[in-house]
Amino acid sequence: MPAVVVHALAQAEVALAAAGPAGVMLLSAPGAGTFAGPAWFLALAAEAARRHPGKAWVAALDCADAPGAALAALRAGTRIVVLAGACPSFPAVAAAASEAGATLLPARPAALDLGRLDLRRRDDLARIAAWFAMEAPQGSVKSPAP
Repeated sequence: MPAVVVHALAQAEVALAAAGPAGVMLLSAPGAGTFAGPAWFLALAAEAARRHPGKAWVAALDCADAPGAALAALRAGTRIVVLAGACPSFPAVAAAASEAGATLLPARPAALDLGRLDLRRRDDLARIAAWFAMEAPQGSVKSPAP
């Protein structure tokens, strides 16, 4: 599933509108879980999905190297959390994610950052379409094996 970094509702809506049948992973900014918490990001993703019914999507919150933020994201219902694999608490958080039925990623997946694009420009919209047209983005991270 292609991933895009979204910073605002308008970006999430563009991502959902452009997503193909494989859907889209709405990925937060790096470390967003540490400074904003999970509620805002989950609400942003849910609202974008409400405005684009029938589109497949998942939300992934990046918690950098902060295990407390990752645990808070899991408690809030985040289904995919990114926590630096080098974090000493990674195994404990991975166990909590497994218990919650969530996925813990040790690194950010390859993603197109919509914050770096001007969504009013045709060439940037074409770049988004091209991103979704790729069958498997190079360098994409797969979920770790249990």
